[in-house]
Amino acid sequence: MKILSVAIPCYNSESYMEKCIQSILPVGNEVEILIVDDGSTKDRTPQIADSYAARYPGMVKAVHQENGGHGEAVNAGLRNASGLYYKVVDSDDWVNTKALAQIVRRLGELEKDGGVDMLLANFVYDKVGAVHKKLMRFKNVFPRNEVFSWEEMGHLRKTQYILMHNIFYRTSLLHACGLELPKHTFYVDNIFAFQPLPYVEKIYYMDVNLYHYFIGREDQSVNEKVMIGRIDQQIRVNRIMIDEMAAQDFTGKSVRLRKYMTVYLTNIMTVTSIMLIISGTREALDKKKEIWNYLKEKDEKLYRTIRGSLFGRAMNLPGRVGRRLSILCYKIAQLIVGFN
Repeated sequence: MKILSVAIPCYNSESYMEKCIQSILPVGNEVEILIVDDGSTKDRTPQIADSYAARYPGMVKAVHQENGGHGEAVNAGLRNASGLYYKVVDSDDWVNTKALAQIVRRLGELEKDGGVDMLLANFVYDKVGAVHKKLMRFKNVFPRNEVFSWEEMGHLRKTQYILMHNIFYRTSLLHACGLELPKHTFYVDNIFAFQPLPYVEKIYYMDVNLYHYFIGREDQSVNEKVMIGRIDQQIRVNRIMIDEMAAQDFTGKSVRLRKYMTVYLTNIMTVTSIMLIISGTREALDKKKEIWNYLKEKDEKLYRTIRGSLFGRAMNLPGRVGRRLSILCYKIAQLIVGFN
């Protein structure tokens, strides 16, 4: 059995997918690479996937499907995964090969003692034009090189969060929690980094800079204009996360786990709200009101917690002046964190 399955969702990715694949290949046969061609039609993505599968039959598998969006490509990877652990690397991103090799070795060693539910590493915001790349590191939050639980983790700052980029899940855990991302929807990586967390008990952190999260293409999903154009998909993801949180029974679960998930949901509510505020139309402002009301209807206690937070208050300042202040807060956060 493979130690790790890496899914690479590809949609018309001809110009950059090979850099991603080549960053994983040298790690060797303990890794399975699943190149998921999500119905590409405009370039040679399907042919490139097939060529790698033909050249590396024991390591690379090409999965072709009708276009279902990023989430369905992640689902397809999971359905085809034979590795003990599952990782997603987007086709326009890449990994540090040496860091990935270290992680695969450690996962193999950990498996001798029963393995872990989730392994975390560091990731880099590889933003075009940025002289200094923002590194998301957790050395003062998570115990290093030891198995730990949620209760043993330190305090995450507002600018620190776990994303799809730095997560390795046990494959069986994803099946157990029933993870299935929605089709034809962007921003589902937030669900991937959120829904399985209550099932995670054993965690391991390696202080290695693994994942390069590329930011800079004009058509990229995290581009601000693109996000505003796809705001209904962001709202859909936000609603799913509210549903997951409201339905979760935290009895017997870690207080720190619940606190972290609340902070994460707060961040998503903030992103949704600010994109609607920047849009500025009456329809957008009505949608902003609707998503906050949806949270209140699902879980009033959770609503009060999030609405009363610093971000919650900043996103609900009254009037035109209040909205301008909200946007200013967002721009400052952009400079500090380096997102978008």
